[in-house]
Amino acid sequence: MSFNIAIDGPAGAGKSTIAKRAAKELGFLYVDTGAMYRAIALGLLRKGTDIESEADLSESLKEIEVSLDYEDGVQQVYLNGENVSDQIRTEEVSNMASASASKPEVRAKLTELQRGIASRQSVLMDGRDIGTVILPNAQLKIYLTASVETRAQRRYQELNLKGENCSLEEIEKDIRERDFRDMNREAAPLRQAEDAVLIDSSHMTIDEVVAMIVRLTVVNRQ
Repeated sequence: MSFNIAIDGPAGAGKSTIAKRAAKELGFLYVDTGAMYRAIALGLLRKGTDIESEADLSESLKEIEVSLDYEDGVQQVYLNGENVSDQIRTEEVSNMASASASKPEVRAKLTELQRGIASRQSVLMDGRDIGTVILPNAQLKIYLTASVETRAQRRYQELNLKGENCSLEEIEKDIRERDFRDMNREAAPLRQAEDAVLIDSSHMTIDEVVAMIVRLTVVNRQ
């Protein structure tokens, strides 16, 4: 029987980094749902889609296919057969992913795929609504968060390391706006599931958070 771990939380909380590490330690399949939404967002941007137009959005989605593959244990994301793993982490794609993820058509396209993966094997999945919508019966649910200031600082340092010019104030503003959108959207708003364990990583290292998730998994599998 598969064991599913759902990790939800706001943008910049470190979900993907932590989820990848925890999944590797546990021997679980890591499914980065955020990357899947980002791939769709990239596809919508490339097509110049007006996401407020249901007709335009539906038409574009018919021509967008997202798939996952694994190379040396690292998840690769494909958009219409093209590996876009290195192209989906820009601020432009992040903002489009947040905006388009509120659209029912986009969510429906990925929900079926994500649930199918989880039904076949033990997975660790992270996103905005994994524990509340995608995998409501997950054996372990975690809500991972951090203060806005901490998340903005982390993103600022990440972009600086990549050599990108950025403003800490603008990043913090974007995060606050994204939080508001994610928490107030009509379709599957970001919220902590009633049975989720809250982890605030503001003053925790990645190793400490990963260790905590591994411990919680061991306890819940007994």
